Amino acid sequence: MNTVRSILLSVLFSGVLLLHPPTALAEKSVFKTAAGHNSEAGLKPHLGKARLEMGRVFSGERFPNVVVAVDGTVLASWGSRSLRVKRSEDGGKTWGKEITIANPALQSGGLTVDESTGHIIAFAEKQHPPAPLEVFRSKDHGKTWTKVQAVIKPDPKGNVPAMHMNEHGITLRRGKHKGRLLRPSRWYAGKNERARWPNHYTNAVFSDDGGKTWQTSAPFPAKGTGEATVAELSDGRIYYNSRRHWAPEGKNPRRRWSAWSDDGGATWKGLTFVKILPDGPQNSNYGCMGGLVRLPVVGRDILLYTNCDSPTGRDHGTVWASFDGGKRWPIKRQVEAGRFAYSSVTAGRPGTSTEGTVFLHFEGNGGSTMARFNLAWVLEGKSTGDGEVPAWVK
Repeated sequence: MNTVRSILLSVLFSGVLLLHPPTALAEKSVFKTAAGHNSEAGLKPHLGKARLEMGRVFSGERFPNVVVAVDGTVLASWGSRSLRVKRSEDGGKTWGKEITIANPALQSGGLTVDESTGHIIAFAEKQHPPAPLEVFRSKDHGKTWTKVQAVIKPDPKGNVPAMHMNEHGITLRRGKHKGRLLRPSRWYAGKNERARWPNHYTNAVFSDDGGKTWQTSAPFPAKGTGEATVAELSDGRIYYNSRRHWAPEGKNPRRRWSAWSDDGGATWKGLTFVKILPDGPQNSNYGCMGGLVRLPVVGRDILLYTNCDSPTGRDHGTVWASFDGGKRWPIKRQVEAGRFAYSSVTAGRPGTSTEGTVFLHFEGNGGSTMARFNLAWVLEGKSTGDGEVPAWVK
């Protein structure tokens, strides 16, 4: 009887898989954005014909960031004297006029898209931190911005973080912290003086009430860090990758640190020295802000990291790809041979015209440039020797 029952259950389950293959079943449970689109979908839109297009966005000043609103509008933010944004409603082909969010202001890291409401949150600091912090919100995909009140609570050490030039924030899509806003942050041990670098550390801030109140995580488990990135993996863990201003003896400060969180970004563990990823030019111990994004592919942990890949200066901008959530980075491809300093990278959204496109906003030559490419373009790059590109992505 048990044998007959097992056969019947097996046949029934097989029928379910035929009608609803694993990807389709997974997509039914995917977090939906405020626009009604799945936040993640299949791999196919990221493949096909390799493509790369580049164009100028801002002139003068510094500090790039890029996000995609839930409706597919691409927002490029910028500014070391005033915080400004440009919008593109055609996937980055053309850009609207500059919209000033705050003036005077320094871009305090990246924007954060709240996928639950569609709102976009911006942090701005009056000057290089430590400095007063202001918070702005847009409810119309970046067209208009309003200054809002927000509470940022100190970390477990009692220190209130700064936001300056970390990568954009994210909305968590899985588990008991689904809907949480999370973005990297940092703590300056006093002023940004070289003698104080060994005591600096990165961390993260997170909000469970749509950005009204922000808790601050435990410090990242390595000091001397600053300008970090986060990505949520398919199992709900958070991958954290940080720039290094200083390193203990025996550790190369020209390479990156990484760690993971399994509690929604409240604490960090598994500190790893990422030998394959450069932290800025290799003739200096002074690193460079890099970009990071996980492509919105159901059940896959494809991460892209951007930074300069140069022996002597901030140039030779390059994209690295990982297919296992940051354990290995088997392939890279150069996107810009010339000047390439701070960078920010994000991915287009399923259900919009941006799906399958990666947006890379970077500094160089007196302004900023936006590169638009797909995963297929990255896959035509060079092997790093750090593992292999898996067969399922080719």
